[in-house]
Amino acid sequence: MDSLQAIKWLSAPEEKDFPAAASYLSLVFEPDRVDDLITRIRSTPLTNFKAKDIFRASGLPLLDAGNYHVAKDREKVREGKGLSPILLVRDTVHGKVIIADGYHRLCAAYSFSEDEPIPCLIV
Repeated sequence: MDSLQAIKWLSAPEEKDFPAAASYLSLVFEPDRVDDLITRIRSTPLTNFKAKDIFRASGLPLLDAGNYHVAKDREKVREGKGLSPILLVRDTVHGKVIIADGYHRLCAAYSFSEDEPIPCLIV
C-alpha cells in the first residue's frame, strides 16, 4: 500500500454513477428490480464502511494500481480531487454485497489505506 494519502470524497454520487450502476445491475437482476434498486439507492442516506470490510463482503479481488481506472482514481486523489461515493446493493440470497458502481474508486482508496472510510449508498 502507498503511504497514507488524504482522500477527498464528494458529498453525493455523480449523476453518471446511477446509469452505470443500472447497467451493471441489469446483468444480475430483471429490469423492474433494477429500476427499484436505483430508485432506492437514490433516496438512501450516505453511510461509511471501511474499504477492507466492503472487499470482504463483496468477495471481489483487489485490483492493483496498475489497472488503468484505478490509476486514474489514484491520480485524482493525489491532485486533491473528490471521488464519488460508491453504490452498493445487499445480495441477501448469496450473503454478498454487490458493488453496483465504484469498484475502481474502492480499489484506489484501499491502495492508500485498507481502513479508509468509504462513503457509500447501500440498499
